[in-house]
Amino acid sequence: MKLVEERIQKDGRILNDDILKVDSFLNHQIDPQLMMDIGQEFARRFANTKADRILTVESSGIAPAVMTGYQLNLPVVFARKHKSLTLPDNVYTADVFSFTKRVNNKIIIDKRFLHQGEKVLIIDDFLANGQAVGGLLDIAQAAGAQIEGVGVVIEKAFQRGQKFLDEHHIHVEALAKITAFDHGKVIFAKD
Repeated sequence: MKLVEERIQKDGRILNDDILKVDSFLNHQIDPQLMMDIGQEFARRFANTKADRILTVESSGIAPAVMTGYQLNLPVVFARKHKSLTLPDNVYTADVFSFTKRVNNKIIIDKRFLHQGEKVLIIDDFLANGQAVGGLLDIAQAAGAQIEGVGVVIEKAFQRGQKFLDEHHIHVEALAKITAFDHGKVIFAKD
């Protein structure tokens, strides 16, 4: 999606060989119009799926997931990273390593919001090593749900995430696919 690539080039900041900071429009401050455009594009790309709901992980995946859910008229369930007093004990959990924060998180979804036989679409902000998506796959499997596909705003194709999903035979749509960071520049995959 050219719009996302242009925004990355304009406002993204490369912090090192592995990390792209996009906090001015996706991860800290959110550009609502861009998120609406992203939701429309994911809805177009996944128009033929038979998903019952969308899954994501808090917090950066919520905005693109909600806009996609709005376009597809689907509920959005986000995995929490911290158990609150209001969250019951009847939950699905998975361990996920955060690449950028260098910590392990236990992600949690209330069993009332994911059921056996449901078809789910995963929408997230980044695909790097596949940890967040892998955690959602574990939860979906525990629930007996089926993954219809994965949509990510930004894929770092030079990391392992795509290979991980290929090994699980899961279709991935990335709106911006980065093949490298080269001397402070983002290199995108050619269509």
